[in-house]
Amino acid sequence: MRDFGVTVDRSIRPASLSFAARFNVSLPFIDRHLAEGRGAKAAIRTVDGDVSYADLAERVQRCGNALLALDLARGERMLMVVKDSPEFFYLFWGAIRAGIVPVPLNTLLTASDYQYMIEDSGCSAVVFSPEFACAVEIALAGAAHRPRVALLVEGEGRSLRSLLAEAPPGLDPALATAEDDCFWLYSSGSTGRPKAAVHRQRAMVVTSEYMGRELLGATENDIFFSAPKLFFAFGLGNGMTFPLWVGGTTALLAGRPTAQSTFDIVQRFRPTLYFGVPTLFAMQLHAMATQPADFSSVRLCVSAGEALPTPIFKRWQAATGTVILDGIGSTEALNMFICNAPDDLRPGTTGRAVPGYEARILGEDNQPVPPGESGRLVVRGGSIARCYWNNPERTARSMADGWLETGDVYRQDDDGYYVCCGRNDDMMKVGGIWCSPFEIEARLIGHPDVLEAAVIGRADADGMIKPEAWVVLKETAVEDIEAALVEHCKQGLASYKYPRWFRFVTDLPKTATGKIQRFRLRAETETAPA
Repeated sequence: MRDFGVTVDRSIRPASLSFAARFNVSLPFIDRHLAEGRGAKAAIRTVDGDVSYADLAERVQRCGNALLALDLARGERMLMVVKDSPEFFYLFWGAIRAGIVPVPLNTLLTASDYQYMIEDSGCSAVVFSPEFACAVEIALAGAAHRPRVALLVEGEGRSLRSLLAEAPPGLDPALATAEDDCFWLYSSGSTGRPKAAVHRQRAMVVTSEYMGRELLGATENDIFFSAPKLFFAFGLGNGMTFPLWVGGTTALLAGRPTAQSTFDIVQRFRPTLYFGVPTLFAMQLHAMATQPADFSSVRLCVSAGEALPTPIFKRWQAATGTVILDGIGSTEALNMFICNAPDDLRPGTTGRAVPGYEARILGEDNQPVPPGESGRLVVRGGSIARCYWNNPERTARSMADGWLETGDVYRQDDDGYYVCCGRNDDMMKVGGIWCSPFEIEARLIGHPDVLEAAVIGRADADGMIKPEAWVVLKETAVEDIEAALVEHCKQGLASYKYPRWFRFVTDLPKTATGKIQRFRLRAETETAPA
């Protein structure tokens, strides 16, 4: 790949990456495939048709020219509220090629969320799919900052599609270095207002080489299907950069992932690598009880967002014959930094550090804790964001000396596998002993009547913190279920860990990545009548 700005030495593990003095990341991800003879191969597959690598390269260049013709300048931000579609690829890579900074946004947000991000980013353009026009247009009308460009992806009159048809092909990549800012991603807001992580040109090379190629063993023969969407870090890698890095094919689902819609994509495109989140795997297993699904094409499944409970791992393996590799990543790190591997898998843990990354568990004295003790997880690697946009204080706290404070509490077992204990804010002291909500949740999910569970700390009448469980049942009414769940927990957990209160709900509040927003449950508990 030397002619495309990056040299990869795979004679060692992890591979050594070096970058040319001038480097635009669109070259190895887009242009390289034409030189390597993949022009006619399908890069993207959708229910509306395929896009070849040659078509992708041309449309990326046309898109870059179209954005420049809109008078967007180098370094200006372009917000994208765009469904999983080929146009997402054209916009993202076209902007990078032109020197414009793409900022994909969660398509499930409200107008007030978009208004905040328009104002926070100081963007010059917002491009959006028609499905999200109502919320985006309300946000644009109410925002104190007014972007110069507001553009629909498709529709009557001026749209991205019409501009692509008019724009010329052929666009030299904007001059950049591997250390220059490339794109932003807003955090999912699991603990409050989202923050924009500013990523460098080199970041996608790092995640795609180390997580995609080395750990997953991805090759050009793989077909990737990511149920998590392209707008956040996990989906961006799974569904776009990993396949483009190895010359594979991605299958896109434009709509919201459900058990049925994901089954349909798997049946139609026969992916070899499938990516999901624990909530979706649980929904799919529930659906499989009455509707068989064929996952025989899939060689590996990958999960992130929340720690994967062991019962879901075992039930999935029994139902499909495939394993789920559980891992942890973040918006700030761009993808996984700890993950189980196909040849090094321990259910109930998050695995070991991904090649190219370092991880530590620190105590209150900022020193590494011994195996078995929990502490805060910090990681280091080449894909860590440069900073949070417009937030120097948070940057200084979270990204010191190349180490990222993940906000997660972990421990290592005696064999060196990382075990999730929850988020810093989710840990609770019960009877003076620190207690992880994930351990209780995993036990609850192991009950045959439970689909999902979330556990938070709640004060009793004496002000003492005890576990409260929010539970989604597989059936709406189950006789004596509360007593059964208490007994189930007491049989499998330390005596003090069983939930003292239960709330049975139809769903749990989550971020776009599938992370449970426990802070919202805590807020509701605190404001509820005693």
